[in-house]
Amino acid sequence: MAGEKRPWEAFRRPGTEKLTVPQMPVYDILRGTAESHPNLLALAFYEHEITYRALWVDVCRMANALLTLGLQPDDRVMLMLPNSPAYVVAYYGILRAGGIVTQVNPLYVERELQYIATDSQARFLIVADALYDRVRRLPESTAIEQVIVAELSGAQTDARALRLRELLEASPEVDPPSQRTPEDTAVLQYTGGTTGLPKGAMLTHRNLVANAWQSGGEAPQPGASRVLAILPFFHVFGMLVLNISVKHAARIVLLPRFEIDRVMDAIRDHQITDFPGVPTMYVAVLNYPNAEAYGIGSIRSLSAGGAAMPVEVMETFVDKFGAEISEGYGLTEASPATHANPTHDPTLRKPGSIGIPLPFTDARIVDLETGTRTLPPGEVGELCIQGPQVMQGYWHRPEETRAALRDGWLYTGDIARMDEDGYFYIVDRKKDMIIVSGNNVYPREIEEVLYEHPAVLEAAVIGVPDPYKGEVPKAFISLRPGARLTEEEVLVHLRAQLAPFKLPKAVEFRGELPKSAVGKLLRRELAAQERERRNRDEGTHKGA
Repeated sequence: MAGEKRPWEAFRRPGTEKLTVPQMPVYDILRGTAESHPNLLALAFYEHEITYRALWVDVCRMANALLTLGLQPDDRVMLMLPNSPAYVVAYYGILRAGGIVTQVNPLYVERELQYIATDSQARFLIVADALYDRVRRLPESTAIEQVIVAELSGAQTDARALRLRELLEASPEVDPPSQRTPEDTAVLQYTGGTTGLPKGAMLTHRNLVANAWQSGGEAPQPGASRVLAILPFFHVFGMLVLNISVKHAARIVLLPRFEIDRVMDAIRDHQITDFPGVPTMYVAVLNYPNAEAYGIGSIRSLSAGGAAMPVEVMETFVDKFGAEISEGYGLTEASPATHANPTHDPTLRKPGSIGIPLPFTDARIVDLETGTRTLPPGEVGELCIQGPQVMQGYWHRPEETRAALRDGWLYTGDIARMDEDGYFYIVDRKKDMIIVSGNNVYPREIEEVLYEHPAVLEAAVIGVPDPYKGEVPKAFISLRPGARLTEEEVLVHLRAQLAPFKLPKAVEFRGELPKSAVGKLLRRELAAQERERRNRDEGTHKGA
């Protein structure tokens, strides 16, 4: 497509062709805002408030503390914190010291943490005090040398752990001498890709800065935006929201978890203007009693990501509150955003579409057979992306990197089509992946834990629709001859080794699971049978 005029260019905001992306490391986004607007409120965390000047001082102290502990350029630092001031200080502080942020979901259990620590060879771990019990044994079996605890809940730890607040208080606030270039790796963002065990997408400073400028739109007046930060920052979408909010000198209202009562109180108390979320969050707001009384009208921007947004939810939100949701698309390997519906003109939005490519981003649909032939509008194939937000590759995974990055294009594994106007539509997702409330869940990981149970002969996991979470896993199991097992016993086995959002909602026992001619378990056959059963059940209910 090189040299061709893209059809979507006619729908971009006027002036985006003049947009430029600064060549700087990620932490300079915060430094620039702190220098320009030092007294603006940066973070609101319950009764605590922090200005941009105070935030940058703490970031410098964090960086100096890590350097004193011996952090070297490109050392990986595992970051296992909920949304909180401690997360923001640690995130930018690691980057300022020259380290690589290695994101960790706070819901992970010891088995999952062990894998990421071993794969990344992280030397440091920053963790919330309430989660310390899950990580205290990691230094004995991994490269982790030091655990730093952020005291958020008052939970007890032990003498081996350093206290984050004590480190900050003992460190100088001067800007440290270490420097990073835009091409240096900033973040290891773990993703399962299309199948298999998680692998670290290497996102550079340039990737993250570019995506903040591509996705941030027109900057409002400094301090005018009040962003509800409920999307977890350890998720690549939440991390983007953080960087954009800092770029815009916004007030970032932090909530560590989605609790609908606290969300509605925050909307009312802070007159939230920007509410980035996933579809399940908007469904909860829609169904909240007397939601209009909480000042929903102050919200001017609702951006959905992480999972497909049902058109019905979007239309209901518009009818009830007058606010519009702009649906987009992204993936971990692209930092993450690549597409969005135009926001400058509501008449240009196409419900059900992921929109058009962001500035500096090219996209095409290629044939599924060879991946080399660009398809015309209307034809279905694999979505490929090109742009400054595309990752360097997968950490220590050269073969998988070559499969994903070919001739300058990122092959997403998502099946899509483009219409005549250049708007893109996702037809299907990465094979077998399940999205639970915006979290990627990979069947193979659940299946491997199921196979560890002595009673299990065969196991397969698929995604099934859920009215609230979008999808949830369902497990199909055949037992060894003579073995007995209940659904509750299966779930007890899984709970010890998997995060809660990965647990199947249902377990179905079968004498035999469907297989191909060569003996491969057929998830697609199970999914087809499940769809047929649901259609039959819905027909029965309608006829009753």
